[in-house]
Amino acid sequence: MSRYPFVAVYITASGRNGTLYVGVTRNLPRRMLAHKHERFEGFSRKYGCKRLVWFRRFQHLTDAIHFEKSLKRWRRAWKFREIEAGNPEWRDLSDGWFDETTNRRLIDPENP
Repeated sequence: MSRYPFVAVYITASGRNGTLYVGVTRNLPRRMLAHKHERFEGFSRKYGCKRLVWFRRFQHLTDAIHFEKSLKRWRRAWKFREIEAGNPEWRDLSDGWFDETTNRRLIDPENP
């Protein structure tokens, strides 16, 4: 049994076919809120990667970190195919997770 019930590797994008950011987290809703409000200095903020376009759940953080490192080495076209296999419109998968006025979580992606 993992210490964290929901660990995720995720990809955010600046837009369709735009700049991609690959990350790993044990709290995807909180991480997406941070991306949307540009709380991180660096790459994702600089390039506007705020749209959650893909994620995969893991039970163990070590497995997620290993996969994240692998995914970062994938060719861009491979990442695009992975995104489009489950999200062909490149919609923001975190839309509706938060109340925009309070920033409180509305939906838990672990139990939609």
